[in-house]
Amino acid sequence: MEGSRPATAEDLPRIADLAEVARRELSPMKGGALWAAREAIAPPLEDAYAALIGRDDALVVVGTFDDAVVGFGAVTLERLRTGDTLGVVTDLFVEDEARAVGVGEAMAEALVAFCRAKQCVGIDALALPGHRAAKNFFEGEGFTARALVMHRPLADGGEDGGGEDAAGQP
Repeated sequence: MEGSRPATAEDLPRIADLAEVARRELSPMKGGALWAAREAIAPPLEDAYAALIGRDDALVVVGTFDDAVVGFGAVTLERLRTGDTLGVVTDLFVEDEARAVGVGEAMAEALVAFCRAKQCVGIDALALPGHRAAKNFFEGEGFTARALVMHRPLADGGEDGGGEDAAGQP
């Protein structure tokens, strides 16, 4: 049966492994290389997630199927200039073989519940352009787009790591 629970120190090696799988999956996608360089949690991964587990303004969860850890998620709290708090989902990943059975939904519910308890005004999560499955997942969980980030690569080759350019060229 699928489920979700707060991560513990014992989960850190598995979380780091899953984070590496996520990087390998997302990096070749359109926008993925820049995501890996800018938004993804920086290595060393076990240390980075251990620090998040120890914070009051963050939550790291693991997603389980029959008690096996098959996914992980993390949210941090960001204080806005208005004094309000925004939840920011930094990670939400489920192994390919365990998708579409409710693990991601269970983790998302835990992250949303944490943000509600912390009186957040909302929650942001990032989906790469063209990653239809991620977009559909977040929309199914009640998320809607509130901004589009436009990017123009300047390096030779004109791309940031996969996908098509703005004109639809590979």
